[in-house]
Amino acid sequence: MKLDLIGDWFRTHYSVDVTPSMDGEEVTLFGWVREIRDLGGIRFLILQDREGTIQVTILRKEVGSEVSSKSDILQKRYSIGVKGTVKKTEMTPRGVEVVPKEIKVLATATPQLPIDIAGKTPAKLDVRLDARALDLSQEKNIAIFKIQHTALNAIRVFLFEKGFIEVHTPRIIASATEGGAALFSFDYFKRKAFLAQSPQLYKEQLVMSLEKVFEVGPFFRAEESHTRIHSSEFVSIDIEQAFADAEEVMKLLEWLTQYVCETVVGRCQKELSTLKHKIKVPEVPFRRLTYDEVLHNLKRENIEVPWGEDIPTTALRTLGKIHPYFFFITDWPTHCKAFYIKPRDDNPTICEGFDLMWSWIELVSGGTRIATKELLIKRLGEKGLNPESFRHHLQAFDYGMPPHAGWAIGLGRLTMMLTGKRNIREVTLYPRDKFRLTP
Repeated sequence: MKLDLIGDWFRTHYSVDVTPSMDGEEVTLFGWVREIRDLGGIRFLILQDREGTIQVTILRKEVGSEVSSKSDILQKRYSIGVKGTVKKTEMTPRGVEVVPKEIKVLATATPQLPIDIAGKTPAKLDVRLDARALDLSQEKNIAIFKIQHTALNAIRVFLFEKGFIEVHTPRIIASATEGGAALFSFDYFKRKAFLAQSPQLYKEQLVMSLEKVFEVGPFFRAEESHTRIHSSEFVSIDIEQAFADAEEVMKLLEWLTQYVCETVVGRCQKELSTLKHKIKVPEVPFRRLTYDEVLHNLKRENIEVPWGEDIPTTALRTLGKIHPYFFFITDWPTHCKAFYIKPRDDNPTICEGFDLMWSWIELVSGGTRIATKELLIKRLGEKGLNPESFRHHLQAFDYGMPPHAGWAIGLGRLTMMLTGKRNIREVTLYPRDKFRLTP
C-alpha cells in the first residue's frame, strides 16, 4: 500500500491532554493502533502514544468514504495520524473520544506480531527481549522508563543544588580502574585497552580541581554472574566530594534517596498505578548496621558467616526479611573492600566503606577514600596489584590530594526499587549480559 506523507500536519495534543471539556474542538493526534473493534456500522480504534491511549470512533454513515476506507486497512501497530473532533461521551473510561475527519497511514506493521502489545497475553522475558523495540511500546514498559527518567532528573536537580558539577570521564582506559579482573579488553591502535568498569580513579582526581563532581553514564563489567541483578553494561551514578568522609556522603545519599522517592511519588502516580506499585518515602536517617551486627543478626537466624568474608546472597535475603527497606552496612573488614577504601585509623582491619541496602539488594557502595600515596601503594600490594599499572593515578597524589569520599548507585537496581520489578533486564532498555548481545 502507498503510505501517506506527514506533510504540514503537526501534533496539537498527546492522548492524555484530550479531555471532555474540549468537546467540539479539533485536534491532531499521532501514534500507533493498539486495538481495533469492528461492529459493522461502527469501528473503534484505540490510538496509543507515549502518554497513553484514546478512542477514535468511526461511524461509517457519518465519516467520509476516504476515512472509512482508510480505517478498513488499519492493523495493530500501524503508525497513523488522526485529525478530528473531540466528543464528550459516557461510553469510554475517560469520557472522551475523537471522531476523525482525516486519517493518515504513516507506517505499516507485520500482521503477526511476536508479542501481544496490549499485554493481555503475557510473554516470557526472553521472547519480549528478542522483540524489544516492540516490547517497549507496552504501557507498563513506558511507565518504567518514565519513572527512571523522573528519578534521573531528580538526582541531577538535587546534586546541582548541592554544588556538584557533572563530568564525563573516559570509557577507554589502559588499566583496571578498580583492580578487578572483570574487564572487557580490545585492540586500541595495536595496544591493549579496556572498557571502564567505573569512573573511580578519574573522579578522585577531579576532586583536586572541581571538588564536588558527579557522573551519570554507562560502564562495563565482564560479569560471569547471570542473576536478576547483574548485567555486563550498566548505568552508574557516581559522586565524589573533596574534604569529606564516609559519614558526610552517607548523609548526602540519604537525602538524595528520600528526594528521589518523594519526586517519583509526586510526579509519577499514573505510572505507578499502571505498574500497581507503591513507594514508601523513607524517613532519614537510615538504620546503620555494622558488619559485626549483621553477622550477629544472621547468627540468630542460624546462618554462620565467618568474620572477614563477604556476605553471600542467601544470607542477604534473610537479612532483607529482618530489615525490609533501606539500611546501611558499615565498618566492613578492610580486605573485603576495594584498594582505595580508607582503613580506619583506630583499627586498620576495619575500613570506612559502606553499602546502602534495599532489602537484600546492594543499591549503593561507597566510603572514605585513601588520600595518601604511601597507604594507597600498600593497599595495592595487599590486593596483589602492581602499583606500576596505576602510576598515572598515583602521580596525582603528588599534587595535593585532599581527603575525599564518594559512592556509586546502580541505576538499574534503583529503578527496580522504584518500579517493583524483580529483574534488572526489565528496567534496562536493551540489556547486555553473558548470553545477550542483541538486539
